[in-house]
Amino acid sequence: MVRPMKETGSLLVIPFALAAAGVVLAGCSRAESQVAATNHGASSTPFTNSAMAKFQKPSAVELKQKLTPMQFEVTQHAATEPPFRNEFDNNHKPGLYVDIVSGKPLFSSLDKYDSGCGWPAFSKPIESKEVVEKHDSSHGMERTEVRSATADSHLGHVFDDGPGPTHLHYCINSASLRFIPVEEMEKAGYGSYLKPFVKAGLYKKNESIK
Repeated sequence: MVRPMKETGSLLVIPFALAAAGVVLAGCSRAESQVAATNHGASSTPFTNSAMAKFQKPSAVELKQKLTPMQFEVTQHAATEPPFRNEFDNNHKPGLYVDIVSGKPLFSSLDKYDSGCGWPAFSKPIESKEVVEKHDSSHGMERTEVRSATADSHLGHVFDDGPGPTHLHYCINSASLRFIPVEEMEKAGYGSYLKPFVKAGLYKKNESIK
């Protein structure tokens, strides 16, 4: 197993011996590649929708306590988790994907598809204003990074090789997301996002959903 590389700002600090041995960075779509961090340590603290409404981003010290090393490196240092060996690439359950830091809803399973790249892929965000695009010229590539608007978490990148009609491909790190199964959404405070799942026949309508 290759030790994870450390990232400081936009610079990668790679031990000489590791660089000499050569490191193969996995890619998504047009050579999606960055730093792979190790997924171990403390689990994240769940965020409810009510807590999200008055969200103030925790300090780096607090985030390190709340997130796993993988989640911290991905969201705060724009690292990239290993392809195919992450939590949600092969998740086919209906539900909501929210920002692991703020709890803000970002993507829906209704827009998730199998891109074959090894990371969760979505054709669109739930609300475009919640996913901010930034130019990324790191690693000798020209790409469009996507970050969460509320917590400024690094999410991944967006490409134009997705399915119609938008042809967008949001290639997202599982480590930047928390999944809320459809049957738990109302209890977790995300009941207002259930309507599309009810319409799709994936959730039984009740009196609280208009």
